[in-house]
Amino acid sequence: MHKFVVLYGHPEDPEHFRSYYESTHIPLAAGLPGLKAYRYSFDVSSPGQDDPPYFCIFEGEFDSAEAMGEALSGEYGRKVGADVPNYATGGATILTYEITASS
Repeated sequence: MHKFVVLYGHPEDPEHFRSYYESTHIPLAAGLPGLKAYRYSFDVSSPGQDDPPYFCIFEGEFDSAEAMGEALSGEYGRKVGADVPNYATGGATILTYEITASS
């Protein structure tokens, strides 16, 4: 299993981000070929910090790094990536990794 994580910084307009993300971007991202599961949250906190560094987090799961790479580099994946500037004015940090243990 391979994980794709996006950490979104605080946007200029939080309401626009939330509305656009849930009504447009998430339905678009949910159609990524080979995406096995996804989840997201706006309830992001950092223990001991009043202001967490991130506004939103997205997690997607693929069978393998190869499946993820094919999904993201294909025409549909490029369309999903091109949509990010429409709402993520606070930036987006992308992490990917192989899941080595799960319970």
